[in-house]
Amino acid sequence: MALNLIKLCVGADSVRDLEDWIKQRLRDKRKRGEKPEHIHRTRMVPKRADELIDGGSLYWVIRGEIACRQRICDIRPFVDKDGVGRCGIVLEPKVVLVEPRPFRAFQGWRYLAERDAPRDLAKVAKGAIAMPESLRRELRELGLM
Repeated sequence: MALNLIKLCVGADSVRDLEDWIKQRLRDKRKRGEKPEHIHRTRMVPKRADELIDGGSLYWVIRGEIACRQRICDIRPFVDKDGVGRCGIVLEPKVVLVEPRPFRAFQGWRYLAERDAPRDLAKVAKGAIAMPESLRRELRELGLM
């Protein structure tokens, strides 16, 4: 069974912000002649990396709720220019909307078992993906989604 990560999406006010940021980063990498991979850098290396790359995803918390996920393709430990160990989490650039769920702020990342992960929005509510994010958020707050 796949294992997932959950992390705050600092600096993004919406899923659209995250998607736009990913597109811009990939464009910048192409311009520099680098491989256009979406890599999220973090301080700690997950000890359960094999389980994460076996179908796991990184679930993003945006404005206090789990809003979307990206599939984890690889985990790449590295040492930064100051000699400090870090980790690059290689993510599929495609962002998948999930069933919105409140989640309080925390530091770093946490493991998220498959059974505890929110379902993809397309499987939960037909037509919800076409709704504006603000409407989905409001419906979730009213308990209607």
